Order: sequence, then C-alpha cells, then structure tokens
Amino acid sequence: MELAGFSFLKLSFLLSLLSGGSDLLNPISEPGLVGKFPPTCNRIECPNYEVVHAGNGYEIRRYDTTVWISTEPIQDISLKDATRTAFFQLFAYIQGKNEYHQKIEMTAPVISQVSPSDGPLCESSFTVSFYVPKKNQPDPAPAENLHIQKWTPRYVAVRQFSGFVSDYNVGEEAAALSASLEGTAWANAIEKSKEDGGVGADSAYTVAQYNSPFEFIGRVNEIWLPFQMDD
Repeated sequence: MELAGFSFLKLSFLLSLLSGGSDLLNPISEPGLVGKFPPTCNRIECPNYEVVHAGNGYEIRRYDTTVWISTEPIQDISLKDATRTAFFQLFAYIQGKNEYHQKIEMTAPVISQVSPSDGPLCESSFTVSFYVPKKNQPDPAPAENLHIQKWTPRYVAVRQFSGFVSDYNVGEEAAALSASLEGTAWANAIEKSKEDGGVGADSAYTVAQYNSPFEFIGRVNEIWLPFQMDD
C-alpha cells in the first residue's frame, strides 16, 4: 500500500511540473525573484550551479555537466498541452519503462525547451526533459521515443517568477528577461552563441519548473537562456 501511495505522489508531482498546475488555485505571481533558491532542491536532487553575476531582474549561473532524458519535439500551440503529452513518457521512464528496467528517483527541475512559431495561432515546438540523477548519469537508461541530452558546462541567464506556469505568463517572463539583459555583455554572449549554432541555438528559451501542485506558497519557476562564452 505504501509503494502504491509513493508512486501516486511521484506521478502527481511530475504531472504538476509538466502541466503547469491549477489555473483556479493560482497565487499572485511575483516576477524577478532574483537569487531565491528553489525550496524543492532541499528535498530532491537538482543540478549544481554557481551564481557568477546578479543583475536587475536576472542572474547569471554557470552549470556543471548535466544529463537529461528528453522527449522528441512536440508540436502544439500550448505549452501546458504539450507537456501533458510528454508527462506519460517521462513518468513511465522513471517508473522503469526503459531498456534497463530501472526505477529512477524524482529530481527537479523539469524543463521545457520552447521554439515559438512565427504566427500567433501556429504550433510551436516543445522538448520536455527530466534531469537524470547523478548516480545514473554515467550510464543513463535508454528508452523508446526518448533521447539523452548530455550538456557540457554552460552559462544560463535566469529570471525567476512565482505562481503556476501558464501559456500566458511564460512568453511575458521570457520577454522581460531579454529586456533586462539589453545592453549587457551577457546579451552579446547569448546572441553570439545562437549565431554560432552553439548552446541555446536550438530554442528561444527554456522553462524550468520545480514544485508540486500541492505547494501554493514559495513556488519558484524560471526562464532560462543558456549560452556559451570563453572562461
């Protein structure tokens, strides 16, 4: 009975990360929460990073090498709908539906790499990824219709906001992050990385979600703009 209950909690947790929570129980969003450590990372494993700069409404982090298990790109007009589709694949994966028949511990964040369409009613492309725990990273389990992303160390420009992620606020938060970076050396590095086809070139921005649907206080979400630069 306990195992069934634990699996249900894991399922609820991952579904919430991928679906954006409840629109009916959505606390007031507080954007620009620079430097707030996601409380979820005190309970479950998250990737390591170093804050190298704190700006007005953003911070710059340097992440170590990380490994992610990712869906194939999903075409949809809705981030929430696309990530609900991805949920079934990722939850089955951590429950043991992989080539190693291996159960995987829950981690955070779940990220969605977003490549918006040119038109307001056209489909965008969403790649949803689960952070692979460190103990599994040397030999991550392959799985059908999923692929492994091995990220080299990289910089990430980050904007934090609270509440639940929705189709309406992610674009606004991504635009606000870009605006806050204007005129900085970081903006130049991000643009150069995209032009060179390097880190960050495959998506416009990434949405990182950390919380379960049962947490209504202290929610932390992030917009990421990954990039490369010479150390």
